[in-house]
Amino acid sequence: MPPQQTKADISPGYANYVLGVLFVVYVFNFIDRQVLSVFIGPIKEEFGASDTQMGLLAGFAFALLYTFAGIPIARLADRGNRRNIIAIGLTVWSAMTVACGMARSFVQLAVARVLVGIGEAAGSPPSHSLIADYFPMDRRATALAFYTTGAFVGSAIAYLGGGYLREYFDWRTAFIVLGAPGLCIALLLRFTVREPPRGLSEQRTDEDDASTLRETLAFLGRSRAWVCMMSGFSLVSITSYAILMWGYEFYGRIHELPPITIGNWMGIIVGIGGSVGTVLGGRMVDLLGRQSATRGMRASVLVTMTGFPLGVFALLCESAQLSLWVLGPFYLLLNVYLAAMYSNNQNLARLQMRATAAAIMLFIVNIVGAGAGPLVVGILSDLLAADYGVDSIRYALVCSVLLGAVGAVIIYLSGRWLEADLARARGE
Repeated sequence: MPPQQTKADISPGYANYVLGVLFVVYVFNFIDRQVLSVFIGPIKEEFGASDTQMGLLAGFAFALLYTFAGIPIARLADRGNRRNIIAIGLTVWSAMTVACGMARSFVQLAVARVLVGIGEAAGSPPSHSLIADYFPMDRRATALAFYTTGAFVGSAIAYLGGGYLREYFDWRTAFIVLGAPGLCIALLLRFTVREPPRGLSEQRTDEDDASTLRETLAFLGRSRAWVCMMSGFSLVSITSYAILMWGYEFYGRIHELPPITIGNWMGIIVGIGGSVGTVLGGRMVDLLGRQSATRGMRASVLVTMTGFPLGVFALLCESAQLSLWVLGPFYLLLNVYLAAMYSNNQNLARLQMRATAAAIMLFIVNIVGAGAGPLVVGILSDLLAADYGVDSIRYALVCSVLLGAVGAVIIYLSGRWLEADLARARGE
């Protein structure tokens, strides 16, 4: 897009189209990320791995370089063409997902998984920055919430398709079949999405030079609301990723449900529950945020807090059907707060540091959530196995839910400083 174009040159329809394409990209991001959780059992059996090793594969093998690569990639995005960066990343992670299906050893699979993470690091930070430029503040939380539902739709497809593939094929076929279509989406993105000038939605384009990483960290680090928010977000994300990565295995081990049944239930719970919860949170933040940003954020977090007792009950319940029915509303409530995190992270940053701000947020959250979450559950499961046997996975997951409850309280407390820090980001 030529830099002289203004907000008036962008129709609402085209802005929604761009959001739709980025949503599809995020769907494939989570299909390729989440398919592993369906095949923890078969992969563990083939390679003779422990729960700790599988937790490492599902967590840090993916998240470590995903988070570290995200920051330099975001620095490029704050200076260069964000659309092209996303397209290249999508090509890399789709190709490496296919490569996972061709791995002949645990080490080869781990290496391919690391490369998937590096590719996916080019997805969300530039996308958050693009969405912030296409949508003004009073629509931004809803737009980011819709984008974020791609994680749940992608996870649902991985569960549903993976459950079928696990029943009738093998894990290698699943990685190849679910990874290849992303290569076509990369072409669609590259040739139909335009790169907007920074600050387009707010008509603020006076910040010519991108902030350095040190300047961005210093600016955000001086925001007490941001520091508190990210601390709590990290803990709640442990719960989210623990359920995503170990939920399928939990219902197989504890309730001995067949693969397709688990895939169908988990697909519906994650796909519908996560999407509805996130969009509901986005609307709540946008509507209440017009009166007070703190009110919008705190309302969404309070709704999420009500869900943690349901999560504990779902994990401790002896009835498989009742457990699944309770897991649904828990997962919906668990994700209501997400839009507040993503939108306020963009709003608390200056224009030329938004992609980097998104990368820093994802770095913090993914190291703790996507990285440590699955690994901690795996370690706890192995440690508790001697005393609790197969139930060890149950109690390991309960611990993750309790950590999330603590994190929600910390996020709520960040509202004390939110309004003042938002004014600071606007230069007031």
